[in-house]
Amino acid sequence: MNSGVIYSHRVRDLEYQVICGDSDAELAAMAPRSVDLVVTSPPYFQQREYSEEGLGNEETVEQYLESIVTTFAKVVRVMKPTGNIVYNMGDKIIDGSMLLVPYRFALKVLEDFSLRLVNDITWVKSNPTPHQFSRRLIASTEPFFHFTLGRDYYYDRKAFQRSERKRPSKPTKKLGGKYRELIESSSLSQCEKDGAHQALDEVIEDVRKGRIHSFRMKIRGIHAPAYGGQEGGRKMRIERYGFTIIRISGEPLKRDVIENPVESLPGNGHPAVFPVKVIRELIRLLCPEGGKVLDPYLGSGSTMVAALLEGRSCVGIDISRDYCIDAQERMRNTLGESAAPVMERLL
Repeated sequence: MNSGVIYSHRVRDLEYQVICGDSDAELAAMAPRSVDLVVTSPPYFQQREYSEEGLGNEETVEQYLESIVTTFAKVVRVMKPTGNIVYNMGDKIIDGSMLLVPYRFALKVLEDFSLRLVNDITWVKSNPTPHQFSRRLIASTEPFFHFTLGRDYYYDRKAFQRSERKRPSKPTKKLGGKYRELIESSSLSQCEKDGAHQALDEVIEDVRKGRIHSFRMKIRGIHAPAYGGQEGGRKMRIERYGFTIIRISGEPLKRDVIENPVESLPGNGHPAVFPVKVIRELIRLLCPEGGKVLDPYLGSGSTMVAALLEGRSCVGIDISRDYCIDAQERMRNTLGESAAPVMERLL
């Protein structure tokens, strides 16, 4: 197999390249600090017959992790200081016992590199492969580990898992009435009660005018202490003033869970296709518009397709010529037949 770009295309100011070659060598040739986001899924340990040799077919999990971390070091080199790295991995069960491969990988990365693990995002598969295990449950989740180089990473929380904003509550004359009763029955001093009533008046007015969706109130001696009992914040306000008010904006909570079925692509030779929808969510969250996405284990090309749909440049690398050709075909189908004549194939 010859190394090099087998597919290159431009859409306006965005560039898309599929590179057929060894990830270590190709990453070493890339410019440092040039990538905004890496989203990838390395071949799983002894899970699939990707090829007769190569990553995933090591004899021991230790050898497998060493191979991945060697490439990971080269990934870190090409990341911008504001960049994000997301790795998806599956586990391996031997003799009825989970090896916890993904979590061993995450721990090794944290030990070997000065990175932060921001989230362990869980992909929940709504259509896991059906099995009838008599002594264990079907595995239907996989982790996506989100690493950053520091504190100042790109992050667009509002763009992640967009959904309609909750409609404001319809205020009634009784809004806050229960809290008023609790304030009066509490052990707060009269000065503290007056302050609580005033704060309640203000937050009710915010609800009536649609500034917030709703609110909660915690009163010293009546409600449980602030979650975790942390210093400062709500705990401090309850101790100092006798109460705290939690304003609820109505914006949906951004949870570390993405529910989506496993995808299958008729005619595509790759055995493990991760969903374009999941990758699109991560791109919106972690890569600026017009930024560059990298997948050093391109496989079926889902990352490339997701980047195109989200308006980001993308580079994909895979050692398998067949997978590179399949990814190229997916790009062609995504761009449409009209784009085919301007595609440049460098085989």
